[in-house]
Amino acid sequence: MKTADAPSATPQTDGLVPLPEPRGPLSELLVGVLGAGPAGSRLGDWQRLVDGADPFGEDLQLTLYLCYELHYRGLAGADPEWEWDPGLLAMRSAAERTFLMGVRSSVSGGDDVQSALAALLTEPEGAAGLSGRLLDDRSWWQMQEFLAHRSVYHLKEADPQLWVIPRLGGRAKSGLVAVEFDEFGAGHETRVHARLYADLLTGAGLDAGYLRYLDHASAPALAIVNTMSLFGLHRSLRGAMVGHYAAVEITSSPACARLARALEELEAPEECVHFYREHVSADAVHEQLLRRDVVDGLLDEEPHLAGDVVLGLQAAELMEDRFAAHLTRAWDDGASSLRRPLAD
Repeated sequence: MKTADAPSATPQTDGLVPLPEPRGPLSELLVGVLGAGPAGSRLGDWQRLVDGADPFGEDLQLTLYLCYELHYRGLAGADPEWEWDPGLLAMRSAAERTFLMGVRSSVSGGDDVQSALAALLTEPEGAAGLSGRLLDDRSWWQMQEFLAHRSVYHLKEADPQLWVIPRLGGRAKSGLVAVEFDEFGAGHETRVHARLYADLLTGAGLDAGYLRYLDHASAPALAIVNTMSLFGLHRSLRGAMVGHYAAVEITSSPACARLARALEELEAPEECVHFYREHVSADAVHEQLLRRDVVDGLLDEEPHLAGDVVLGLQAAELMEDRFAAHLTRAWDDGASSLRRPLAD
């Protein structure tokens, strides 16, 4: 059985995530002030730091992730009032603009939603991606790194998409609520997908604590979640959130089937395999709901959002491609894809 002893959990305060190690001047500024009471003036010269930041780099991505976490469960030592501090929101807004400009300049754009969907519905031969690599290599240490990276999303799975529900109406809203109801276990705590992922981490010999591996996860992993949070928290980007969610569900089933097989080949515990096996069937249904009810329902009511839906579809693919490229480069060199060893 391919498991390892789980490392001891990083100390947490009241169940909140400890402030992580900064990754550059912008995140250093943010981490330094979050422990104090809100006061926008203490943020200092953040504009210069945002202007010089790489939109996909470690510094900006950690900064955004921490700003967004204030809207989820919060951070240990950070006053809850920081969530709506005007100075912090101004800095976050500038960082978001930098990130969104980077995303827009990296995708082709357009407003042909059906063509963009069709491109995702058929997986090109030989394009199995990261899940195919893990199935072919059957490397337990690589699988553990992949699972740790993914934990920064899966332990809050489907939370970012909840933000868009009040921004939708009619068929789009009811369809998205149906998908979310399933994601949250259809009323059963033990079937909540985030809970299933925590069980997976435990079975894999990893720490199941919420965001335990935030310090370990690389910028491409954080950017996947930041894209969801960005789209979900802005009403103006509701079309992009719908497109992004559709892309995630469309591409999920084939990848999850390969990951389930990879874990079976590695003789991983059943709870590890179960998480991905559950997604093979669930996401096939979710795909239909999202395409038929959510995407089509939204565009029936707001056809002018077609370009934003395409942006969301393409952004999801962009982020997954960047994540896969990062892991593949590291593993091809025989190196860890994580910023810190799993034992830390």
